[in-house]
Amino acid sequence: MLVYEVSLPSKRSSCLIYFFFLQICFIYFIYMHAGAESVGVCYGMLGSNLPSKWEVIELCKSNNIKRMRLYDPNQAALEALKGSNIEVMLGVPNSDLQSVSNPPNAQSWVQRNVLTYWPSVRFRYIAVGNEVSPINDKSLSQYVLPALVNIFNAVRSAGLQDQIKVSTAIDMTLIGNSYPPSAGSFRGDVRSYLDPIIGHLAWAKTPLLANIYSYFSYIGNPRDISLAYALFTSPSPIVWDQGRGYQNLFDALLDALYSALENAGQSSLDVVVSESGWPSEGDFAASVDNARTYLTKLISHVQGGTPKRPGKAIETYLFAMFDENNLAEAVQELAYRKY
Repeated sequence: MLVYEVSLPSKRSSCLIYFFFLQICFIYFIYMHAGAESVGVCYGMLGSNLPSKWEVIELCKSNNIKRMRLYDPNQAALEALKGSNIEVMLGVPNSDLQSVSNPPNAQSWVQRNVLTYWPSVRFRYIAVGNEVSPINDKSLSQYVLPALVNIFNAVRSAGLQDQIKVSTAIDMTLIGNSYPPSAGSFRGDVRSYLDPIIGHLAWAKTPLLANIYSYFSYIGNPRDISLAYALFTSPSPIVWDQGRGYQNLFDALLDALYSALENAGQSSLDVVVSESGWPSEGDFAASVDNARTYLTKLISHVQGGTPKRPGKAIETYLFAMFDENNLAEAVQELAYRKY
């Protein structure tokens, strides 16, 4: 039985919290019926229409949500997370990468945003940058590796390198070939950027973080990719590759990434899906029903692994808790929400 006892200061706040409460109830229902030990949620804060940090954390606690991604070290959110037992993926924003590429600044960042709260806040990962790519921003991408190493060294100097893993989040635009999944490979023009990063992660025994959206692959090629394949609703395998049957696009994309890592010499590297979701409005195939179907099926599905790596749950973070009305992104991303 769900219990909600947060005191609300206004009618507007009550409406917002009620809306979020409905979202949380939906996710909680899926968690309880599908088993979702490996699933977390992405908590973005770029909106003027959002509940308070304390209200959000209280709802997550009361509804047994155990993992959360924060995109930046918001102090109010970190204070609210104290003692919550929620495991946190904390982001170093792209805007901080140049600064923390300097070792003393990285030490200060970790001291201020991690050690101040540890162990009351259970940090699981630090994501150093999000979707930085030399394809789009060569000036920013040059800072990712030194920032990653410096944040890792700061965590290691505190003796926490086994408890808090330091990684970075990529997107699938770095993949040059994804079909068939066994032939997955990175783009040639990103190898000089990516190879040292994944080499460091393999050495540190830290997973690569990857934002994987079946939706974007689907709308990019709806002629050859069926909606059922993208939404986990195909009744049988659509793609066969080296004796492996692929019944959904998510598995195919993730296995293509695993193959790309193998082809880059890093077969031991694991992947955490740091974002995945489906838009509820705003573009082709974006609807409440499709978003609900995708998330429901995804939460259930990731417990069993992929055809290439079966039997191992895929740690996955659902994007996103809210429609953030200040996001300066593409219209598709503006419409992502729980349902």
